[in-house]
Amino acid sequence: MFLSQQNVPSYGGQAVIEGVMFGGKSITVTAVRKKNQEIEYFEAPRTTKAWLTPLKKIPFIRGIVGLIEASANGAKHMNFASERYSMESDEPQDTKGPSKLTLILGVAVVGVLSFIFGKLAFTVLPAIIADFLFGKWVPSGFYQNLVEGGIKIVLLLGYILAIAQAPLIKRLFQYHGAEHKVINAFEAGVELTVKNVQKFSALHYRCGSSFLIFTVLVGVVVYSLFDYTTLWERVIQRIILLPAVIGLSYEVLQLTNKVRDIPVLRFLGYPGLWLQKITTREPDDSQVEVAIAAFDAMRERDLQVASSGNVATTG
Repeated sequence: MFLSQQNVPSYGGQAVIEGVMFGGKSITVTAVRKKNQEIEYFEAPRTTKAWLTPLKKIPFIRGIVGLIEASANGAKHMNFASERYSMESDEPQDTKGPSKLTLILGVAVVGVLSFIFGKLAFTVLPAIIADFLFGKWVPSGFYQNLVEGGIKIVLLLGYILAIAQAPLIKRLFQYHGAEHKVINAFEAGVELTVKNVQKFSALHYRCGSSFLIFTVLVGVVVYSLFDYTTLWERVIQRIILLPAVIGLSYEVLQLTNKVRDIPVLRFLGYPGLWLQKITTREPDDSQVEVAIAAFDAMRERDLQVASSGNVATTG
């Protein structure tokens, strides 16, 4: 269904507190729901360093470049949504500290910038745990890497499940589902109404949650290609190979998206979809309305920029 329209552009987005951000070719737009039920917008040009443009066409490197670029562009929108939420919060003054901490933890799940630092921690810590707890019982090499990968998945799931108990994060995950529904509906070519969008799945093959799980699975394979003799070598090796794992995981993510309509191959993306059952929730109509508003505003502004011939680039 999704690949039948060959000329449909691939848009991306992310959930923010009480809203959704969508990125076009030249513009990124966020829509958030205010307490008075009005929808407020924030837009920013999608700037691209001129020297990065050739790198975005090179396999394995383009994933890393895209991640860094998305971090820079998405940070402004996360800050906007966080500020609006804080301004409208009716919590007592002495509880605002914990609420902001919860907000940061929630954004870390879907925020690309936080992913970079989180991935580093989830790379080093499991290697240390695997070595101390299983080093004497499991032979080094592929089997040790499997144990390490299992520890990463347990830590990742434990982290997400723990923060998902907070009401604020539950709503964030609902907006995450609304974002996916809008993208799925657009790629299917239907009119973006609340009724139409709600019929679609809250899961999507290109989701950052899928990217997370693929970095774990790809890491098991990549790390097995290299030998180590000490824990120190193991940790340093993981850090050095992290860009390669990220770049390869991006290519795997894109591959699973391309083959998702082929029955015998669509299962390749299932690990990511399974994780999305935790990081997404079914949104209500009001949340879907916000996601549609953000997407429509992004499309309108993106087309305006394209027709004017202006592209945001920096030297």
